[in-house]
Amino acid sequence: MTGTPFIPRTIVVHLGPPSSNAENVYVDFPGYIKNVASSEIYPTWPEAAMRANIYAQISYALNRYYTEWYRSQGYDFDITNSTQFDQAFVPNREIYDTVSDIVDDIFNSYVVRRGSIEPYFTQYCNGTTSTCDGLSQWGTVPLAEQGLGPYEILTRFYGDDIDIVTDAPVRNGQPSYPGRPLRLGDSGNDVQQIQIRLNRISTNYPGIPKINPTDGNFGVDTEAAVRAFQRTFRLTEDGVVGSATWYRITYLFNAVKRLSELDSEGIRIDELPRAFEQLLSLGDTGDNVRVLQYYLAVVATYYATIPEIQVNGIFDESTEAAVRAFQQQFGLTVDGLVGRQTWQAMEDAYESIRTSTELIDGGSILFPGRVLQSGFQGEDVATIQEYLAYIATVYPAIPAPAVTGVYGMETVQAVEAFQREFGLEPNGIVGVTTWDAIASLYSDLRTGNAQRIGQFPGTELGEEVSQ
Repeated sequence: MTGTPFIPRTIVVHLGPPSSNAENVYVDFPGYIKNVASSEIYPTWPEAAMRANIYAQISYALNRYYTEWYRSQGYDFDITNSTQFDQAFVPNREIYDTVSDIVDDIFNSYVVRRGSIEPYFTQYCNGTTSTCDGLSQWGTVPLAEQGLGPYEILTRFYGDDIDIVTDAPVRNGQPSYPGRPLRLGDSGNDVQQIQIRLNRISTNYPGIPKINPTDGNFGVDTEAAVRAFQRTFRLTEDGVVGSATWYRITYLFNAVKRLSELDSEGIRIDELPRAFEQLLSLGDTGDNVRVLQYYLAVVATYYATIPEIQVNGIFDESTEAAVRAFQQQFGLTVDGLVGRQTWQAMEDAYESIRTSTELIDGGSILFPGRVLQSGFQGEDVATIQEYLAYIATVYPAIPAPAVTGVYGMETVQAVEAFQREFGLEPNGIVGVTTWDAIASLYSDLRTGNAQRIGQFPGTELGEEVSQ
């Protein structure tokens, strides 16, 4: 999964070993834990022992869910009910009242290793017919009888460097794969997640080049790393992160970090994708809001139901109203919040408009749909070079790049100079915000300098001209 862990509303359980042709059942998460606990432990045990076991069962399930342990291997479920691989789940079994009460109290809590954010892989066994390095279910009973609490019991088996996360958010889950391939020019948290994971994998597989920086922009270095990964693991070597490559990266990332082992390396907070806001809502400000408003403004020109807004980088009430109108128009949940589904629908709508008409008012071209940076080639690169070259005739601080269609150092320097001149982050990369600023200024200058018939040209005519 992408981002910080949460409690899924439902979990998909495979009623058999992973490769068996068994049924998948969808179970609400608290109901699943109640079933597992009623199948694994006894309601007559001391409450502290029961709670310690249930914490372990919750964390175990969440580890499988968060790491996409089975989905990254091509399965269509989150966990099995085979005790050879996972924990017991018996469809339609009786649920003990004491178990139900405890689960209702702590189902949104889980164990983590201190310094890591993923639910800890709380391996356990019954402690009688089978033993392991993790928690002993029967071993929790005498500890509880000695007066130890649930957390103290857990530390006896998993060490003193564990914590219990409480009141974790509960929400609907969705597969981590963004739903469409990532390729050269794409940007966002999904790209940054791939960059971070490829860099960690490359430590174990040095044939995969490092990506620097991991900024969420899919540049030529990211493409090279993807191709090397695909070549190493015998995938189609196209430099595009489709579903197969995405989940193979997920699987290898889990493996090299041992995320489903007691000695897990863990996922640090700085390994989460953070380049772009995951969710935008009323009151937010910044470049991400400006990108959102740009897309909305373009889409609004083609859909009368969506009100026009000002692109100012402030998620104000008018922006929220436009988001709600967009969601209504495209059959999304109308909540005024911009999460992954709304972002994707907006990008799809924008792309549909862009491919049908490239020009906006004043004759400038719409953002091409990919973030431009060093090493890129194409007509969109030539367009931004043309715009910058024209702007340079008015703003001497901006050097004029040659219009070659190749994004080289000249273009990087021109973009950086433009960004400094107009208060943007001088990173030499042309995303939505920079493209809009360059295209808008170009349009204004072209419109302002265009001479109408009979209009004074702004300079005196010399004799050689008038003759």
